[in-house]
Amino acid sequence: MKKKFLTSAMAIAMISAAALAPATLFARSAYDQQFADYPVYSGDDLELSVNETGTHFRLWSPKAQQVVVQIYDNGKGGIPIENIKMDFHPDNGTWTASSPEKLYGKFYTFKVLYDGKWLDETPGVWAKAVGVNGKRAAIIDFAKTDPEGWSADKGPEVKNFSDVIVYEMHHRDFSQHPSSGIANKGKFLALTEPFTTSPEGLATGIDHLKELGVTHVHILPSYDYNSVDETNPQLNQYNWGYDPQNYNAPEGSYSTNANNPATRVNEMKQMVKALHDAGIGVIMDVVYNHTAENDGSNFELTAPGYYHRHWDDGRYSDASGCGNETASDLPQMRDYIINSVKYWADEYHIDGFRFDLMAIHDIETMNEVAAELKKINPSIFVYGEGWTAGDSPLPVDQRALKENVSKMTDIAVFSDDIRDAIKGHYTNAADRGFATGKPGVEETVKIGIVAATDHPQVDYKKGANSKFPYAKSPEMIVNYISCHDDMCLTDKLRKSMPEESDSIRQAAAKLAQTIIFTSQGTPFMFAGEEIFRDKKGVHNSYQSPDSINAIDWSLKAKNHDLFEYYQGLIALRKAHPAFRMTNAKDIAKNLVFDKIDSKKNPNLISYSLKNHANGDAWKEIKVVFNGADKAQDVTIPKGNWKIVAIDGKISPDADLGATLGGKTTIAPYSALILAQE
Repeated sequence: MKKKFLTSAMAIAMISAAALAPATLFARSAYDQQFADYPVYSGDDLELSVNETGTHFRLWSPKAQQVVVQIYDNGKGGIPIENIKMDFHPDNGTWTASSPEKLYGKFYTFKVLYDGKWLDETPGVWAKAVGVNGKRAAIIDFAKTDPEGWSADKGPEVKNFSDVIVYEMHHRDFSQHPSSGIANKGKFLALTEPFTTSPEGLATGIDHLKELGVTHVHILPSYDYNSVDETNPQLNQYNWGYDPQNYNAPEGSYSTNANNPATRVNEMKQMVKALHDAGIGVIMDVVYNHTAENDGSNFELTAPGYYHRHWDDGRYSDASGCGNETASDLPQMRDYIINSVKYWADEYHIDGFRFDLMAIHDIETMNEVAAELKKINPSIFVYGEGWTAGDSPLPVDQRALKENVSKMTDIAVFSDDIRDAIKGHYTNAADRGFATGKPGVEETVKIGIVAATDHPQVDYKKGANSKFPYAKSPEMIVNYISCHDDMCLTDKLRKSMPEESDSIRQAAAKLAQTIIFTSQGTPFMFAGEEIFRDKKGVHNSYQSPDSINAIDWSLKAKNHDLFEYYQGLIALRKAHPAFRMTNAKDIAKNLVFDKIDSKKNPNLISYSLKNHANGDAWKEIKVVFNGADKAQDVTIPKGNWKIVAIDGKISPDADLGATLGGKTTIAPYSALILAQE
């Protein structure tokens, strides 16, 4: 029976992201100090290697009294065909055993004798291929899982993180609906199918992504997770996947045959290659901060007590809100996280990693993660949630918090500043934000516009979530309005603007996304926002059915104007580096806010990007946002201005007309963008 637990998203929904953690500092608990002297093993042969001399097993479990590896014919059912006793190596804490044969096609588990008790079987923590439901590790020849052309496969080159445009998607959401026109619904292979269309004949699937213009897809957890029964695919079970089971093997329910361990590996690689061939990078959502089970996790069944943090009395600490948290500050766990992401980058050509509840991890671990990944691929993008969902024994100054991002290198954090300021607070469905008519949050929006960097015209004392410029560089910030967590943008607008029509709400959506895509930092969007998808008002749909989560692709025809606006925003950002500055000094120099009396003109922000900022072809770009429910006037400097965006229309080529400046009226819930060459 699958364990029910609180997803990180649910936990965050109960704890304000702004109240990241109490200020109290804690040393490592007395309970966890007992693990400090454990030996560390960082070889690349955990827990299986196959070569000309046979099949070799190595398990790290320093305090085990005995370990046996059990060999099976099948991934489920039956009894072991062989039990091999393992030998202990006290210098590195590992146990080893070998078979003279290449055991391809077989499965295995470990049994550990600890404190006089035989623990349950486990595939270990390093299983890279697994049987159905992940209870047994599989022995496969990975060279035979590579699709044609895999050796030459690579993702897009990324010179600066600010050039990345992220599209967050869940496999089932994206392809499951009957209107998707996709054959392999809910599978890795869904993203390999070209020429799929909606009932109205508009592009869906990978062709939709190419048409939209995003640079990277962020796929929700795709490792083997705990909550879906892979033996019953007909049940159409749904979960986001924030319940890790086997961190280094793909999820079986996303493959066409979960019973064949090689199938899921091959099909995930096919997906990555198809996206790469389309010029799109693949970012993987990783959840190293907690496990789905406590005592029953593979970590605890391998080296009891070590991999998780505890309080002094031995209780699991729970900064994840899911029952436990892992101990990245302990050397073997740190080594595990680093080598796991390196494995995904090497074996699956993954182009980036989004760390769930990243602040549960320590800064040193995250810096090493980024540094090691850059050695494999300089274009890899690492970012995460700079908060926790509860307190932790890890000292606050060591946590990979949003406020500590300047202590990290080549790592970005989500901006909850711009998210909550634009649309209203995520915990209160009725709360409005700047883009939906709420006054008084202009300064917090500005914090987002300058990517939380130090700017002479931004008063951080007035910030709602942050009180100081916490980012040294705009490349440390990911700007977003919504994601899989909490209400999607459509639902939020319907709840916070109940008296308005969807046409007015879409005007607000356009304004909200214009702020995101023209702000410094990295823009991030949630799949389906571009066609006004909803989730029937469900806040955290982590286990809701497809009827709630699946994107209805008929909306693309219905809301095609909105889709084209998103297209235009993305094309504008790609074409103009002024929106993609790479250092704080350039932002402070070239981004100049206009003086506006917020009492007379609430919900109005106006600024210029000057001096051919960041090498832009346009000498000056004027950006004005009106989040009020009424038209407002601004004074544009005299000059020859080309119109880029006005009244809910956008043209990256600035062919919407021209103006000589002067007094200009901005429609409610809209953006005005002008350019001078």
